[in-house]
Amino acid sequence: MAPKVIALAGKGGTGKTTTTALLIKYLLKKQLTPVLAVDADANANLNELLQLEVGATIGQIRKELKGELPPGMTRDQFMNMKIQQAVIEETGFDLLVMGQPDGPGCYCSANQYLAMAMDHLATNYRYILVDNEAGMEHLSRMNLRIIDYLLIVSDPSARGILTARRIAEITGPLGLTVKNRYLIVNRTPEPMSAELEAKIREAVQESDLPLGGIFPSSEELIRQEITRGSYLQLADEVPVVQAAFAAFDRIFA
Repeated sequence: MAPKVIALAGKGGTGKTTTTALLIKYLLKKQLTPVLAVDADANANLNELLQLEVGATIGQIRKELKGELPPGMTRDQFMNMKIQQAVIEETGFDLLVMGQPDGPGCYCSANQYLAMAMDHLATNYRYILVDNEAGMEHLSRMNLRIIDYLLIVSDPSARGILTARRIAEITGPLGLTVKNRYLIVNRTPEPMSAELEAKIREAVQESDLPLGGIFPSSEELIRQEITRGSYLQLADEVPVVQAAFAAFDRIFA
């Protein structure tokens, strides 16, 4: 059975990586495993929220592909070997970090080998979870062209939500098929005023992007990051965890 692909996107600073970490916690809690988490943001920091050390990245492997190969090894064998080495293995989930892009020039061959390797790797997982930049070009490069769930994360403003709508619209030119898409409004003040909630719902209606959930600002998340604690260790009773889990229950029901 093909894995379900969940992609997260949003402009910088909206908290999509935090949402990704909470989603990993949710999938582990629900035993919807194994999960492959892919940090496809060039400014990779998902591993920091999970307190994991990163070794090799896909960006580094691409550069190695342009050099000399070990004797008797084809490029696809080399790529597969290196990707397997780059996977950070944890209980219930693995993490793969894309790293920095290649830079100027066309490296279609390297991206082709990446897509081939991802096709092989994907068969090992129940869910593939991709934390993207707003552009989502990595999804095309990884040959993940059918997205089961696209979660677009915004701050609590009408302008931010309209930006989220524009992000949703770029999936067409990239040749991506999105089965379900939802808006996550993150870092809302607690308690949230009725006026702000009404504005969010009004903007959602205008953008034709279903509201998946509203996540409150969280001192616990800030404290966890300052103390370098894993978000996976957050108590289930923490309000933002409860809000996230309730939203994910609705989205993935």
